[in-house]
Amino acid sequence: MRAVVIFEHGGPEVLSLVEDYRDPEVGPQDVLVEVKATALNHLDIWVRRGLPGVTLPRILGSDISGIVKEVGVGVERFKPGDEVIVAPGYGCGVCEYCLSGRESMCPDYTMPGYHVDGGYGELTVHPERAILPKPHNLTFEEAASVPLVFLTSWHMLRTLADVREGQWVFIWGAGSGVGISSIQIAKMLGAKVITTVGDDWKIEKAYELGADHVIQRRKEDVVSKVRELSGGVDVVIDSVGRETWPKDLRMLRKGGKLVSVGATSGAETAVDVRYVFAKQISVIGAYMGSRAELMEVLRFIEEGRLRPVVDSVLELEDARLAHEKMERSDMFGKIVLRVR
Repeated sequence: MRAVVIFEHGGPEVLSLVEDYRDPEVGPQDVLVEVKATALNHLDIWVRRGLPGVTLPRILGSDISGIVKEVGVGVERFKPGDEVIVAPGYGCGVCEYCLSGRESMCPDYTMPGYHVDGGYGELTVHPERAILPKPHNLTFEEAASVPLVFLTSWHMLRTLADVREGQWVFIWGAGSGVGISSIQIAKMLGAKVITTVGDDWKIEKAYELGADHVIQRRKEDVVSKVRELSGGVDVVIDSVGRETWPKDLRMLRKGGKLVSVGATSGAETAVDVRYVFAKQISVIGAYMGSRAELMEVLRFIEEGRLRPVVDSVLELEDARLAHEKMERSDMFGKIVLRVR
């Protein structure tokens, strides 16, 4: 099969298009998917650069849509020809975490494109439990733009932060995948949303998603503006890390919740812990979510209450260009690789 493979860690130049890479093997409980589209995530960049736990060679890509090509002898729910998506993470299904709905805490939690090969290739294989029907109202490119970010945002906002109607939610980075999904989910839950952009051309797009207020972070003091608009927010969604945590603690109101889901600017930061205890702030770590939560999100997608946003569609052989585009933050929505 054709696949984009990394054989060493580094910049976009380590993404190698291989015309005759080995086809994946299909076990008795496995589903072989002919990949139609795969969407980029910042995880792809971190894995490419050398995230701990990555084994090489590796095919990147956690967000996958396609058509079932072959099933193992023990597979019961799918057949060749079915249009499907692949869960961006899945547990063992039998441990205490999986059975209690905390699947992303499973010791064997597996993410395509990180722990096993993902979607930057013509074929990918995963256990039947990781396969879900593709929403009927989406193209393959749109479907590939849903799983990881919408699952993560639902887990953060609904499951962990328990966002309620009338609360104020602040979201860093409206144009990111998590930003786009979080704005929509927070609004669906009845919250008032403040978000940021780093480019003027993204402002109107953020409002179109439903944001109540959009701050141009390069031109305005974010903390002062948030306080002016809300008096302090109930929930902050932070995927940035080092640069933003100190600001998060200042903009949260008493009893507020800081939900941390990433560290694109760096993993270590200095914070004034007095904000935490004096304002009784809860700091919550979020990591993916469960397949049950993903199924819930997919219902809202099919009802049209939530929608993926595709920034651009490139061909598989343009994976390097796609990574460079993401690293520049030159997008509003998901960058998708089409696999022919």
